[in-house]
Amino acid sequence: MAELTHFDKKGRAKMVDVSKKAETLREAVVRGSIFMRPETFKQIMSGQIAKGDVFAVAKVAGVMAAKRTSEIIPMCHPLNLSHVEINFFPFEKEGRIDIEAKVRIKAQTGVEMEGFVAVAAAGLTIYDMCKAIDRGMVISDIHLVKKTGGRSGTYVLKNK
Repeated sequence: MAELTHFDKKGRAKMVDVSKKAETLREAVVRGSIFMRPETFKQIMSGQIAKGDVFAVAKVAGVMAAKRTSEIIPMCHPLNLSHVEINFFPFEKEGRIDIEAKVRIKAQTGVEMEGFVAVAAAGLTIYDMCKAIDRGMVISDIHLVKKTGGRSGTYVLKNK
């Protein structure tokens, strides 16, 4: 089991010192889902949501959130991200939209948290834009799919 790095010898939270780590190309892919009623799904897909283009606004929210992750996750380093991509995958039968964030940087620390925050913000934006017609939407299953770069190497989620 890997050692937790965000705690000092006395068990207090700390920001990890990455100054001695090598800069490498790092990427994270994170996915999550938002579930909704069939009527809500149809309105989103047909562009009938009164607040506007749900996917366009959620995409911008995800990118903006990724760039500001260090402002809401206390021990994250402020990063100058190289790339953030947000994609949506609708599944009508399940009344579900999957949200995927790909985040990339050449740096001394990874971008997993930026991916998580991007997916969460995109899902929350979909909820916000559609809550007038469906307060029962559920955002769930936000998880790391893949990460590359850094000392720990590549991680790929199996059997998801």
